[in-house]
Amino acid sequence: MQLTILQHDIQWCEVAANLAHLDRLLCRIPRTDLLLLPEMFATGLNNMASEVADAAPAITGWMARTAAEHDCAVVGTMAVQDGERYYNRLHFVRPDGSITTYDKHHLFAYGGEAMHYSRGTERRIVEWRGVRFLLQVCYDLRYPVWARNRGDYDCILYSANWPISRDTAWRTLIRARAIENQCYVAAANRIGTDQQCEYYGRSAIINPYGETMTECPDQTEWAAAGVLDMDFLRHYCDKFPVLADADAFTILPS
Repeated sequence: MQLTILQHDIQWCEVAANLAHLDRLLCRIPRTDLLLLPEMFATGLNNMASEVADAAPAITGWMARTAAEHDCAVVGTMAVQDGERYYNRLHFVRPDGSITTYDKHHLFAYGGEAMHYSRGTERRIVEWRGVRFLLQVCYDLRYPVWARNRGDYDCILYSANWPISRDTAWRTLIRARAIENQCYVAAANRIGTDQQCEYYGRSAIINPYGETMTECPDQTEWAAAGVLDMDFLRHYCDKFPVLADADAFTILPS
């Protein structure tokens, strides 16, 4: 499978401008099976959920059109209102228009996210073109128990807005998650600045050894692609079955 991570700048709350900019960037991207976008790729990471949640139908519609036009799955997050609550919801959109969603579980309380959004409680895995993906969002990266591989996925997808001030953690943890779970990791981060932070990007695809398969240049809008080789992954896990000796964790409902 060909997987592409797209690293780009985001204009604050300018949905139409951001989607038009992405259309221009996508014209230069070779064919892929999956396109992974940064967290809240069409608005920026806005903690005032009510200000951006109304844009969710337009953003979802753009994802569906893009998936159909490029014959690939398109993955990214947006703010949504569900009943009386707001969620930072990741959408996995297929070319036929079908959608699987995951609500961000670990909300970034330090930055105020937990005051405005409700956290998701369901772990979500989706299969696409022979590869099983665990869906995760940004701050989830810091919590290995939530990402523990139970033998039910091949690759973790992280859609993120991760600031340069915590760059060492970003570069270390995406590799740690790949090594400890014997899986691929694809992590898409934004560049530019918003009202609070600066972002360098450093989006990357990591193999199960923790090695960098491909990485986007710092502070540069860039698409990087890598091939997820399931034969290689199965051979590695069969030869070196680390997860067979793993501790058992139980995730209790909140």
